[in-house]
Formats: sequence, structure tokens, C-alpha cells
Amino acid sequence: MRRNIVAGNWKMNLDYEKGVSLFSEIVNMVKDEIVGDQQVVVCSPAIHLYSVAKLSTGVNNVAVGAQNIHQAESGAFTGELSATQVKSTGADYVILGHSERRAYFGETDASLVEKVDAALAHDLTPIFCIGETKEERESGKFFDVIESQLTNAVFHLNADQFSKLVLAYEPVWAIGTGLTASPEQAQEVHAFIRKTVATKYDQNVADNTSILYGGSCNPGNAKDLFSQTDIDGGLIGGASLKSRDFLDIVKVFNAK
Repeated sequence: MRRNIVAGNWKMNLDYEKGVSLFSEIVNMVKDEIVGDQQVVVCSPAIHLYSVAKLSTGVNNVAVGAQNIHQAESGAFTGELSATQVKSTGADYVILGHSERRAYFGETDASLVEKVDAALAHDLTPIFCIGETKEERESGKFFDVIESQLTNAVFHLNADQFSKLVLAYEPVWAIGTGLTASPEQAQEVHAFIRKTVATKYDQNVADNTSILYGGSCNPGNAKDLFSQTDIDGGLIGGASLKSRDFLDIVKVFNAK
């Protein structure tokens, strides 16, 4: 069965020492407080990856991920990181297709096909992000948008390859806008995503795909969100920068 996952996305925050200190706090709190088999993933800036991966060694339910990779194996791509480089740090996950990458850096479905393939080729688990903007939500076409993102970027994979992905739904319209996606709205989209995966592959693949909620999840709303049938955890932004808040979100699964 699919695993419950809480993944923190630190984005472009924390200098080296602060990042290592925060990760150390998270690891120790997981050891002391987490009794289930839920997976904790921290996706840090590249400067932290090697050091925090070392700190996670031997802690079965804590892993490290990058926030992006380049699709090429190597080459003259100043400022980029390849899947090979990320894997060499000890990281096991990588966020791909995040709404900020799409909006600010022009990532397209075509480039994401290559990035997904590169990640899988080097045994990195993609946390693949999909979701609609405010305009797409208000137009009523958000299901079409999400289906298109899946079809164009990851449905080229065979069932075995696809089973290695984690999906994350980002309601872009509800992130940093003052608007809020209700648990029912989030569940509606998660159920649609699972149904779409089942239609492409089969129900077994769909039932074993972890789908995370990536829309302003915090200790106050995590219980209501994670109680929904098709929400398997969260991709956490701001709350992942505070060890207590982050662990309180993870601990929601202890009570389920």
C-alpha cells in the first residue's frame, strides 16, 4: 500500500549552518516522537544536501531530496545540478515541476519529461508537482489542466516506472494569496488524480501512488487534510522551516 509522506521544501532559505542545525533538530525529534512508518523528506537547497544526507544515515524514515535537477548528465550548464550529482550527495528524492519553477523559470511539460527520466535513471524518486492557477480554477478547467500536466509529463512512463513517483497537488491559487483550499476541495482533486492514474494504468497502480497536498499545510489544518481518503501527506513550505511545526504535521499520522 502507498506510504504516508510529509516532505519539507525549504526553498531558497537558510544558510549552511542554520540548515544543518534545523535538520539535526528534525532528525532527533523524529527519533523521539514518531512511532509510525510515515516517511519524512527534507528537500533542502543544494548547499546542505551532502551534510544533511549524512545526518539522516541510519534513520529509516528520514530522507533528503533536492529541489530541482537539470535533465542533462553533465555539460556546460552553469548553475545547474545533474541527477548524478544530486544522487552522489546521498539524496534520494527530487522535487520536479514545482509551480514556482513553472512560473518563474519557464519549465515546460517537455523539459519535465526529460527531468523525470533523468531522475529515475539515477534512482531518485521524483516528487512531481501538478496544480492549477487562480484563473484556471475560476474558469472551471482545473481538471483539464491537471490531466494535461500528467499526460504530457509523466504518462509516457510504463507502470513500473510510474510506480516510483510521488505526486503532489499544488492549488497554486491558494498559496500565498490569502485564499484557502478546503479539505473537501483538496480531496476532490486528489480523487480525480487517482482516478486519472487508474484510467491510464490500472487501479492497483493508482491505489499505491502517494499523492501529497502542497497548499499551505500547517499544524492547524493538517489533521483535517490528512483525514481525507486520497490525501497521503503534504509537501510543506513555510512550516518546514520550524522543527516543531514540521514535526507536529508529521505526528498527525501517529493519531490516525
